[in-house]
Amino acid sequence: MKKITIIVLLIFGFTFSSCETLDTGDNEPINRVAGEIDDLIEEIQLDFPRFMEDLQEEGGRLTRINYLFGESYDTYGTSESEGNVAWSIAYNDLLPKIDEAISIAEAEGYANHLGVAKIFKAFTLLTLVDFYGDVPYSEIANQDPNVDDGALIYPEALTMLEDAISWFGDGTDEMEVDYYYNNDFQKWTKLANTLRMNAYLNTRLVDSDALANFNAIADMGNFISTTEDDFEFNYANANRQHPDYLIDYRSFGAGIYRSNWLMDNMLSQEDPRQRYYFYRQAECTPGNVDANGNTCPSDPTRKFCSTESAPQHYPSDMTFCSVAAGYWGRDQGDSGGIPPDSFRRSTIGVYPAAGKFDDDEFAIVSADAGGMGAGITPLMLASWIDFMQSEMALADGNVGAAQDFMVSGMQKSIDKVMGFISLDSGADAMYAPTSNDVSNYITSVGTIFSNGDIDAKFNVLAEQQFISQYGNGINSYNMYRRTGFPTSLQYHLTADPGSFVRSLLYPTDEVNDNSNISQKPGVDVQVFWDNNPGYPTFPVAN
Repeated sequence: MKKITIIVLLIFGFTFSSCETLDTGDNEPINRVAGEIDDLIEEIQLDFPRFMEDLQEEGGRLTRINYLFGESYDTYGTSESEGNVAWSIAYNDLLPKIDEAISIAEAEGYANHLGVAKIFKAFTLLTLVDFYGDVPYSEIANQDPNVDDGALIYPEALTMLEDAISWFGDGTDEMEVDYYYNNDFQKWTKLANTLRMNAYLNTRLVDSDALANFNAIADMGNFISTTEDDFEFNYANANRQHPDYLIDYRSFGAGIYRSNWLMDNMLSQEDPRQRYYFYRQAECTPGNVDANGNTCPSDPTRKFCSTESAPQHYPSDMTFCSVAAGYWGRDQGDSGGIPPDSFRRSTIGVYPAAGKFDDDEFAIVSADAGGMGAGITPLMLASWIDFMQSEMALADGNVGAAQDFMVSGMQKSIDKVMGFISLDSGADAMYAPTSNDVSNYITSVGTIFSNGDIDAKFNVLAEQQFISQYGNGINSYNMYRRTGFPTSLQYHLTADPGSFVRSLLYPTDEVNDNSNISQKPGVDVQVFWDNNPGYPTFPVAN
């Protein structure tokens, strides 16, 4: 390993001897003059899933993959927990470290390190634009940077990805630690191409060349197409535990509510993944029925809504309050108090957090249960790319290809999820779905897709994309703003919660501390690639 004693940082055309970053609170700015590039690269690899976990939670909440607290969208993002963490990690940790790593790699000839750093930078910038729209980029070396137009940042990030690929062909250097691909730079190349495809998918409504650019990469085949190439952070590799496991598997009970919409959807369609996604601590949810159809008595002390009627704006067939068979969660937007139900609510399962596989045990979880948190944060999976290709094909009128890609994505998702049962040594595999169960489910969904009109097809595709994204709601949040589907989502509990969140507000700390950033007028501000109608027309299932 080469040691660097003196370096001059060149970032965005400015020369300086120390790096100042955005002041987003109590975090101290990073000020590195010299250091080993492998230390930086390892820190970047650990910071990145923390950044993505915060934003994936936001995307999941807004799309009913996770439960959303709050009566109104209008104030979404004003809480310290809604986007502030990701913003701070990006501008106080990730981007400064990445820029320093790039400077060292360029100066010392670490070609593969440089490629990896550029991928992390591009992925971070694309995700920031997807959630916030216009964000600091060209002036982040300044104390109070202005924001750049997201439409200009996107092509810069795409260029970084192309640069990364070119560097992988020139280097022999290896990272001291690679938590993702074990220094397989062919797989890093596939990731870079996949991120390019994802960017073109996001911009398909505003870029007439997006489809052709997307297909050109797809035709080459050098992208994430098999689960062996999945880009994910494995907590076991880093001797850590999944954050959702740490919140749900505790001596004082589960800390997260699961989404009633997602659990009901998967239960009603007999989705093979439901026993892997959710673990039921209770056999009966108040006000519903158990798995055998027996009535579960109402219990307003533990399930406040179990004696209430559904809101008038809910269709008669829309799930409300409780889901059958012991799936204990909450409705979208429920802002009620927290009853004593932590030992009854459904927890995250063996996928992706390495909790428990649900084998009808109905036992209270503990801090050492199941796979003990040795799960993953999924960041870009092969199944997701099949759903990307399905959407592009369907938007282009190629219905047959769209169905084939959707079915392929479903199969890859189910196969991957079912493999996680091995993490729970106490799981009773007798309760695992059979190959016939899986085949029947995929056939049933395919038939509904085939028989439906174009809106029905988009609805089926979007539902399946959402379900496959469990553990990372970012791409579903993007798809919902691109397409408005699925329209079958559970409505917000409030009849008129205001405009759906088309982008996150800037963190309060940043607006207060940076005189060059003004708060947006509201959450209805759309990112550059979202040219769909505004509130109240779009999206339908608001």
